Amino acid sequence: MNWEPLLAASWPIRFHAFAAMGAFALGIVQLAAPKGTLPHRTIGWVWAFLMLVVAVSSFWIHDIKLWGPWSPIHFLSIFSLITLPAALYAARVHRVSTHRRAMISLFVGALLIAGIFTLVPGRIMHGVVFGH
Repeated sequence: MNWEPLLAASWPIRFHAFAAMGAFALGIVQLAAPKGTLPHRTIGWVWAFLMLVVAVSSFWIHDIKLWGPWSPIHFLSIFSLITLPAALYAARVHRVSTHRRAMISLFVGALLIAGIFTLVPGRIMHGVVFGH
């Protein structure tokens, strides 16, 4: 791994990438750990905050411009900003299956699939993971 491409990027990209990596790591812990426990709820709040940071920070990243400064990834950010509070509310009112489905959707869509697209040659994370 070569962190130089990321560390040389603008602050919104660095902020976004490090929050996404933290959310990804905590998401794996959440998926593997027992549910409904105090650690699950505590890590879950940290994960939710990181996901909020990931979604909001994306609006300052404009490397791919398809519609003015925006790209399809910004739709994913809007989806995240709608789904995250809905998932938290579902947990609060004990709608466990709705909460589970929403959180897994966020993890898979906003972190896993979006993360895979960051590994395309020419993108910063491709340079971090595979070098130049």
